[in-house]
Amino acid sequence: MDRSSAVADLGMHKITDARAMRALAHPVRLALLEALAHAGTLTATQASELLDESPANCAFHLRTLAKYGYIVEAGGGRGRERPWRRAHVGLQITTDQEDPAAAIAAEELGQFWLEALLDRARSALARRASWPAEWQHNPLLGENESILYVTPQEAAELGMEIFRLAQKFDERMDHPERRPAGSMPIETLLLSYPLMHLAGRPVTGDTAPGDTEPDDTEPGEQLPE
Repeated sequence: MDRSSAVADLGMHKITDARAMRALAHPVRLALLEALAHAGTLTATQASELLDESPANCAFHLRTLAKYGYIVEAGGGRGRERPWRRAHVGLQITTDQEDPAAAIAAEELGQFWLEALLDRARSALARRASWPAEWQHNPLLGENESILYVTPQEAAELGMEIFRLAQKFDERMDHPERRPAGSMPIETLLLSYPLMHLAGRPVTGDTAPGDTEPDDTEPGEQLPE
C-alpha cells in the first residue's frame, strides 16, 4: 500500500495546495481549529471569548479557513450568528508533493507547527505539579524515548498500527457529547526520525574481507594459549 492509499485508509485529508498550507501558518487559525475540535461548533463571537480576540478578527480568520476547505458552516445559527465546524478530523501535510511549491510550503508549515507544539509541550511538562492528581503519574503522560532498529517496511507497518490505535478516539473529536465523564484532552506528539550519526558507524561484524582487527595487546605481552 502506498502512502496515499494509507492516508485515505486512515480517513485523513491530504493537503496539496501551497496556498492552503500557508493559510494555516497563523497562530489564530491554528487556535481556531483546535477550539472547534474541542467545542464542536463555534461562532466568531464564541471563539473571540475563548481566544481573547475580537469577533471581527475571529470572523476574518474563520472565513479564511473556510475558503481553503478547513471548516464549513454548521447550520443552526440564529439571526446573524454563523456557527462553524471542522471539515476534516485529520489532516496530512507532507513534503511528498508533486508541486515543488507545495513541498516548500509544507516544510515551512511543518517547522512553524513543530516549534509551536514543542513550546507548548515544554510549558505543559514544566507545570506537571499543577496537573490533577490522577493524571500526574499516568504512564501515558510525560517523556518517553526509545531507539528502534527497523526496516522501512517495519517502520511503515508500525506507523500504521500507532495511527490506527489513536484513531479509536477520533470520534470524540468535534463531538463533546461522545466523551466519557472524566476524560481529559491529552496531546501526544510522535516524533520519529533516523539517527544518521549512528547509521554511519561501523558495528561488530562489519570488518571487510581481508581486513584484520588491530592488535590491542601491549608490546611484549603474550596472549594465553
